[in-house]
Amino acid sequence: MARYVDGFVIPIPKKSIEAYRKISAKAGKIWMEYGALQYVECVGEHFDIPGMSITFPKLAKTKPNETVVFSWIVYKSRAHRDRVNAKVMADPRLANMAPSTMPFDIKRMAYGGFETIVDMTAKK
Repeated sequence: MARYVDGFVIPIPKKSIEAYRKISAKAGKIWMEYGALQYVECVGEHFDIPGMSITFPKLAKTKPNETVVFSWIVYKSRAHRDRVNAKVMADPRLANMAPSTMPFDIKRMAYGGFETIVDMTAKK
């Protein structure tokens, strides 16, 4: 079955990872409550792959004290994503999550929506 994915790449100060984790754990619960199929947040740990022309830190133009958060949210379809996001954005539990309160520079965040073309998810 085809899926739709919102993906994010966020340069973040290393000292702000725990604050970000708390915010994303709260947000993830809300996304899942409204029907997202999967909510994943990953913090960069290893980028020294020989021969790679561009790594996430280069892509995100991280500073020496920063790393990268790579995350995604999975939906059934683009229409499903739009319905879920409308509910999430209207949820009062996220009202205090203004860009100015985030533990990273929101202007440097990259994001986009992706239609899945291959999905080899393991069966549980």
